[in-house]
Order: sequence, then C-alpha cells, then structure tokens
Amino acid sequence: MQKQSYKNHIRFYPPHHFVYYPIIMTFLAFSVYFTFTSEDNLIWAFISVIFVVLFCLAFMLRQHYALTLQNRIVRLELRYRYFSITGKRLEDFEQQLNDDQLFALRFAPDEELPTLMERTLNENLSGKAIKKAIINWKADLDRV
Repeated sequence: MQKQSYKNHIRFYPPHHFVYYPIIMTFLAFSVYFTFTSEDNLIWAFISVIFVVLFCLAFMLRQHYALTLQNRIVRLELRYRYFSITGKRLEDFEQQLNDDQLFALRFAPDEELPTLMERTLNENLSGKAIKKAIINWKADLDRV
C-alpha cells in the first residue's frame, strides 16, 4: 500500500465513484437528449429530474451518516491523543479551533502534534496549511 501523504489522502469508493455515478450520469445525459429530441419531451424531462434527484440523494446519503460518526470519532481520538501526549485537556481550548483545523491535526504524528496545535492556535492556520506543515504524515486509512 502506498504511504499516505497530503497529495494522496483523498479516497474514492469505486462502486460509487466509478460505477453508480457514471451510470446515473449516462442515463441523465440520454434522458436530457431525449427531452429535446423526442415528441414525449415532458416525460423525458420528468425522467431527467428523477435521475438528478437520485444522483443528489446518493451523494448526500452515502457520506452524511458515515462522516457524522467519523467526525465524532476523530474528535475523541484527537482529545485522547493530545491528553496522553501533553497531560492537558484539548477540551479547554477546542472551541477555538474549527472543524477543518481539528480534522487536519489528526494527520500529525504524536511528536509534532503539540507544536502544531500551538502554532494553529497562535497563527490560526487553515486546515490546508496544517496538512502542509506536517513533516511525518500520520495516515488515516480508515476514513470513508
């Protein structure tokens, strides 16, 4: 398996990204085409709307539940890691960090986390800047 880094940390779910979505988009393209070339354009327009709705629902639902739960788990993991490394509670200043910053900090290894946390609080680093500042990337291979 390839070592995870800033450049390759985004993951794809092949059945969804490379099967379901292309099929839905193909059907949508055909239905839009038939909307403008067929005599039954109202029916084809309705079918096109159904494919758009299916596309949007699949996209939203696939990620929503898993990511909501994973966001909670990432927060708990980060709180635990920070406490076990520093002996201080992350909850004391966690509200000063936004989700983007917290989720980026999970990629920092234990030896870089306290320093990067302090820099983030002092300099208000963005999630992207935090990820780029990490020297020894700590992979998160289980993210949906």
